[in-house]
Amino acid sequence: MSNKDKILDLFYNEHLKQKEIAEIVGTSTQYVSKVVRADSRINQEKEYRKQTNSEQRKIYMQNYFKTYNRPKKEDLAYQQMIAQLEQDILELSFKNNIISDHAFAKWNSSAYHTNSKGNLVLNRNLKVGFDVPKSINMNIKVPTQKYKHKYCYSY
Repeated sequence: MSNKDKILDLFYNEHLKQKEIAEIVGTSTQYVSKVVRADSRINQEKEYRKQTNSEQRKIYMQNYFKTYNRPKKEDLAYQQMIAQLEQDILELSFKNNIISDHAFAKWNSSAYHTNSKGNLVLNRNLKVGFDVPKSINMNIKVPTQKYKHKYCYSY
């Protein structure tokens, strides 16, 4: 049996890959490719391999999705909400039933706009009580939460 016959037998009957055939026969993959392409059955073999590969791929994917366990990410949304709530409680805690103008403006940010000087001013179309600050000077020193001994000029 010649090398060409052996190559054709392994490719068409055993359905081996060209690299495997080259190792068995002891030739290069280029030579195996040249011999295979010269045969008239190449188109039928390509179609057969394409069909079997798609079936194998379908079976593999079905098994993969049956057995695959996605790693679960830790959901920190609840802990973040609790931390935000605690921070808000600190900012809005009443001392002698008084809330700071800055904390009030922060919690009612849609009711205020910034004027040309950088101060917060209450929107004119709103009707509010006498105890609501009409304007808040943002250019005064306000102690920050994180560093009690340091000051900042605005929130």
